[in-house]
Amino acid sequence: MPNPVLQYELISNLRRSRGFVLLAAYVGLLGLLVYAAWPAEQTVDMVQSEQAQPLVNLFFLGQYLLVSLLAPSFAAGAIAGEKERGSFEMLLASPLQPGAIVLGKLAASLTPLAELMLCALPMVMLCLPLGGVSPYEVLAVYAAMFCSVALFGMLSLWCSSYFLRTSAALVVSYLLILPLALLGVLLWLAMEQLGLARLVVVLTIFPLVSLSLGALCWVDICRRLLRGPDLGTAGKQIIDPHTEAREAVGLYLDCQQFPDRLFAPPPRKRLLPDGANPIYDKEIRSEIFGQGTLMLRLVIQISMLVALPLMALCLFLRQHLAPWYLAYVLLFNMLVGPVFSAGSVTSERERQTLDLLLTTLITPWQMLWGKLLAGLRISGVLTSFLMWPVLLACIMPLDYWNNLPTMLGYFLVVALTGCTTATTGLFCSTLFHKSASSLLATYLILSVLFLGPVAAQVFCETFWPHTAQLAGLTGICSPFAAVFRFPLEVSDGINPAALTTAATGSGKAWGGFLGFTVVYNLTLLLCLLGLFRVRWRVAR
Repeated sequence: MPNPVLQYELISNLRRSRGFVLLAAYVGLLGLLVYAAWPAEQTVDMVQSEQAQPLVNLFFLGQYLLVSLLAPSFAAGAIAGEKERGSFEMLLASPLQPGAIVLGKLAASLTPLAELMLCALPMVMLCLPLGGVSPYEVLAVYAAMFCSVALFGMLSLWCSSYFLRTSAALVVSYLLILPLALLGVLLWLAMEQLGLARLVVVLTIFPLVSLSLGALCWVDICRRLLRGPDLGTAGKQIIDPHTEAREAVGLYLDCQQFPDRLFAPPPRKRLLPDGANPIYDKEIRSEIFGQGTLMLRLVIQISMLVALPLMALCLFLRQHLAPWYLAYVLLFNMLVGPVFSAGSVTSERERQTLDLLLTTLITPWQMLWGKLLAGLRISGVLTSFLMWPVLLACIMPLDYWNNLPTMLGYFLVVALTGCTTATTGLFCSTLFHKSASSLLATYLILSVLFLGPVAAQVFCETFWPHTAQLAGLTGICSPFAAVFRFPLEVSDGINPAALTTAATGSGKAWGGFLGFTVVYNLTLLLCLLGLFRVRWRVAR
């Protein structure tokens, strides 16, 4: 029988130009990677596959990471978007079975990703004559990618069923999917020496694990659709703080106690004092917790669960790996920080309260710093939960005693990164009309700024060694490159030559990153003030 949910989603998506633009950009990016990494020799020795193996690995690794990052953008708003548009109540009232709704939403979300992977097949066929990879390995890799995308889509759909906003479902989906995607890459590389056994594992065990986890999510989504929460007008879910406190699993946030008061102050019992910023007070008291504390609780619990083994390994057992723990903290801030800023202005548009806000006597500067500081406060507290182990490592009698300037540099890099993510999110929020679009645009900008230089340097060191130093100059905009260039003198696992190189370039790297970050944030702040004054015609 035809699935009306699938038909509606496919027709509405195919009528948009976003899918065609994404397909062209995806295929073009992979094509540029293959062209740039293609062997320079006019004749290629097919017997020796050493020159072709890095190219094939890069192609498959890049494609896997790209589709893994794109999966939440298609599936995280499948059910949460219905709640935002006020059509969720009508969907539940339709004669469709919950399983049909889930199947239609999942298939519609996975169809664009399947198109992306299939359109990349000609480039895979182009790499096969170079040697180094067999058709069976291509089959195993594509089977693993299809299973991963199906699982990641189901996880995103599961998150979408729990949240009222697409932005909340999106960030929790990324927090769940990124560790799984990185684990899949590490397992694939670790089993490289197994040969045929790796193909057997990928074609048997991996699909079973993905199917089992996906089935659990499927059953839970169907249960929530069959016995959904109480709904009010236009499908808005009713959130009772007492019920949430009673049914919360694990962590529960109480804003009247410390340290939960760091997120938001307790309920107001007096009038707002003179001179206070009403925008900041509104954002920090009602907007952050207006949809409950489920997202914050999940973000804290997932981040701490992943941080515990990384903290033990990188900070205490293998101290020379400390920059890798800082890289995890930076990645966490890059994912979570924009959530509380990228919807600051778009949420006003979605609730149709922006015109009401602009008719008040509040100045553009008060609107700007009130929304920026509120989002920065929440993301800063969440990030500080991951930075306290670094402070504890500095206090304990470890080798970090001899690296206090470097540890201080780590804290400054994290603080500047938090400011950059919040400012970028607020800037995108003023340009777009939907919070989901603003959040995705923020992620794209931050990925280019933070991860692009690192990827470019690794690519140049692998395929264009003579341009590696030139590519390293782009690292001034990346906090990941900055933390790895600080000198770290520890007693285990450090090469003195590498230490000397890092110490020589650390001052320039830190100075370049500091200068770029200050100029970038000041430029965005000036643009924001201009948008508040000119675009919305608020003259103060």
